[in-house]
Amino acid sequence: MLRLYDTRTRQVEEILPAVGRTLRMYACGPTVYRSAHVGNLRSYLLSDLIGRVAEYHGLRVRLVQNITDVGHLTDDDALDSSGEDKVLGQARAEGRDPFALARHYEDQFHADLAALGIRPAERYPRASDSIDLMIQMVERLLGSGHAYVGGDGGVYFDARSVPSYGALSGNRLDDLRQGSRIDPAEVAAAKRFHADWALWKLAGPHRRELVWDSPWGRGFPGWHVECSAMSVAYLGEVIDVHTGGIDLRFPHHEDERAQSNAAVERGPDHEVVRHWVHGEHLLFESRKMAKSTGNVVLLSDVESRGLDPLAVRLGFLQARYRQQANLSWAGLAAADRTLGRWRAKVAEWAESPSEPMCAGYVERVVAAFDDDLDTPQAVVVLRELERDEVVPPGSKFETFAHLDRLFGLDLARDVGRPRVAAQLPGGARELLDARAAARAAKDWTASDRLRGELAVLGVSVVDTPDGQQWTVG
Repeated sequence: MLRLYDTRTRQVEEILPAVGRTLRMYACGPTVYRSAHVGNLRSYLLSDLIGRVAEYHGLRVRLVQNITDVGHLTDDDALDSSGEDKVLGQARAEGRDPFALARHYEDQFHADLAALGIRPAERYPRASDSIDLMIQMVERLLGSGHAYVGGDGGVYFDARSVPSYGALSGNRLDDLRQGSRIDPAEVAAAKRFHADWALWKLAGPHRRELVWDSPWGRGFPGWHVECSAMSVAYLGEVIDVHTGGIDLRFPHHEDERAQSNAAVERGPDHEVVRHWVHGEHLLFESRKMAKSTGNVVLLSDVESRGLDPLAVRLGFLQARYRQQANLSWAGLAAADRTLGRWRAKVAEWAESPSEPMCAGYVERVVAAFDDDLDTPQAVVVLRELERDEVVPPGSKFETFAHLDRLFGLDLARDVGRPRVAAQLPGGARELLDARAAARAAKDWTASDRLRGELAVLGVSVVDTPDGQQWTVG
């Protein structure tokens, strides 16, 4: 079965459903106030890969991914969150209605996922449609003593009421310090302890949009309580896997864990989320991808260069999910060429008599995916299969097509389509003829040398019972 690194236990754990054969998974989704860049999209691929492996092993996957369209403030990454809502801020900058803006970027998010071969979740609850769920959870937390109404009328979670706070991030409450831009006097007036966080904020006199009535006054939810309320409501009090980018580990997931465990009250040792799995950051051209650095690459930028969006997926697969990856335009172009070559070969192999899958290669690829999603090793095995001259073409076709259930690269895209003859680069025809003569003379040294010279020209050669066949790219 699949094994993954659990952020809470700090070790690789076997992933099995708590109940029956259904794996319940929650993935933190986007805050829909701008386009997702490819660094964001890498974290969304994580839940897709986990789901594909689980389903390969015969499990049913129930995936819920939220859409944050309210409550995520501009300074929510600080210990004491403040500032305006990200959706409202961007709506004002673009001169648009906030809900129209949110739906625009939500639609773009779904289009990007489809282009990357990321299969849809079972449900995409919006924060703005789930306000009642959040109010109900806040009421439960107040009733159990884990939350309180602060001096400013807002509702805050009592961080010190959860002894295991810090299990995800390693942070200790006594070591945490409030944000430098926050007035300590204001914090003290509102909260019992500076590390407590808002569950419900009252709207000020100037905020008239994205606000709702509540028992504590007109306002809006805190960002962290959204995921707690929606995940428990739609998946229950036992969730097998929760995914997200490593930047969400603290404070978002740390606070979410505390809220969820406190809200269900099934005993001090009960964990609503059994396994927390985080994906690492993405660099592009060796620089952090962020708006602040001016190094943001969108999927539309990739397509504008004539590259297949699935080249980005292949680029992601060539680095392990919990290791920092470094994409580049040269690397994406190489991945695009590899995709084109594989699809051409799969279409070519499909025309050969069907043969059984190559069990050895299947076992090695599945073992790599099971081993904490070792996708780089899985890609290496696929490349070995491509070059293996012993495996018949029909078997290669069946194996590639079967394993694409895990890779998700649409490798059989060109099967059944008329093939267009590729143009050989200058000098390649002479090298091919010379190689054919060398093989006829059983001069294997010359044959290998000529194959290398052809590879330099971008021509790949495969030897078949019908002679050598070549592809360009």
